[in-house]
Amino acid sequence: MKIKTLFLSLLITGSAMAQEKIMLYPNGPAESNELTVAESFRDKDFVLNISEPRIFAFIADKANGAAVLICPGGGYSGVSQIKEGEEFARWFNEMGISAFVLYYRMPNGHHAIPLKDTQTAFSIIRSRAKEWKIKKNKIGIMGFSAGGHLASTFGTHFKTKAERPAFMLLGYPVVTMDSTYTHKGSRNNLLGKKPSDELVKLYSNELQVTKKTPPTFIVHAKDDGAVPIANSENLKNALEAHKVPVKLVIYDKGGHGFGMRKRNIPADNWPEELRSWMKEMKIL
Repeated sequence: MKIKTLFLSLLITGSAMAQEKIMLYPNGPAESNELTVAESFRDKDFVLNISEPRIFAFIADKANGAAVLICPGGGYSGVSQIKEGEEFARWFNEMGISAFVLYYRMPNGHHAIPLKDTQTAFSIIRSRAKEWKIKKNKIGIMGFSAGGHLASTFGTHFKTKAERPAFMLLGYPVVTMDSTYTHKGSRNNLLGKKPSDELVKLYSNELQVTKKTPPTFIVHAKDDGAVPIANSENLKNALEAHKVPVKLVIYDKGGHGFGMRKRNIPADNWPEELRSWMKEMKIL
């Protein structure tokens, strides 16, 4: 078992070895998520039970000043760090955008922990912006599935100008904690099985949108069997109500967790839709 785990570790991290690994809390986090199981790999694409948060920095060779912090999905039990992390980071790098893949702590019912990790990672990027040739007003947030919930939490719960992302990019995101439309596993892992109404409302991000919420791009498939498309539709409606620029790209077929890997279906084209939107928003 130890040999298998070591092999998977080398397989997963090998392509990222050239990237800088940055621990969010070099001396350890101030609070514990109280997970009693060790971090492990479900498979080569997925890390479970993260308790030591970090980012991997993918700095563009020909930086255009923009950057994005990527929150991979995983139901708040782990992160799909290759399919919804590194693959996108390298795609962004090709366009001159630096990217940072976030391995956030699993909440285990401690709802504030993933958001704190995201805020810490974002502040690290800002603090080293000059070194990485990044413009502080061009740093955005991206997330998929439960990572999309984390990204939309970050993009709707900021308290200061320094915490506000320049844009949000959301792939088949969990947005609400309303039991009618949420992803049950993500809600249970984040809030526990019997959260208060106040907590459900707080983390239903379609209810937290204001006119200051950043411009947002969303992609979702109608046949998503894990996260109802109503999550994205309701967020779009809230953004439009507050006159925030938003684009929602919908596909009839795509399922859940499609990332950017080609499957010979129309949804394969969504990264090009995103590229066009970023040009329109002057991110590129």
